[in-house]
Amino acid sequence: MDQLDRSILAILQQDGRTPYTEIAQRLEISEGTARNRVARLMEKGALQIVGMIDPYQLGFDAPALIGVSVQGANLEDVAACIAHFPEVSYLVMVSGEFDLIVEVLCRDREHLATFLNQQLRKTPGVFRTQTFMILETYKMSYGAQPRLPHPPMTGAAAGQGAAT
Repeated sequence: MDQLDRSILAILQQDGRTPYTEIAQRLEISEGTARNRVARLMEKGALQIVGMIDPYQLGFDAPALIGVSVQGANLEDVAACIAHFPEVSYLVMVSGEFDLIVEVLCRDREHLATFLNQQLRKTPGVFRTQTFMILETYKMSYGAQPRLPHPPMTGAAAGQGAAT
């Protein structure tokens, strides 16, 4: 992967629907080069273009992060099982207190409780969980903009002002 590929990726991270003509113009390359580079990056698996959703707009009012401790089972087997639950939107192995961090999108607290008690905690090898309800999202990956309840702070309010 060279600098041109990285530049193309940077543009697509901001807006995955950026037309090849615009990519080409911004990077001073031909449209064909932009198209071929994107196709090659996708073939290699270095790039996937997906839509990011706002879970609240879709009626998922109980998103949460869940720390999972695994005991007495192969971690990869437990992760593979958890990954198949439709509520799971993100799943990673981590170091520290937990073995896995799971992000789930649930319709409401009842749905979350049912998921925890009837699916996640009954998964063989899941020893302990700790749930963190997502109350507010301030920043998302790759420049996606969450709906913020208040305008962003600027100047002194954001910690950039002069000390008094």
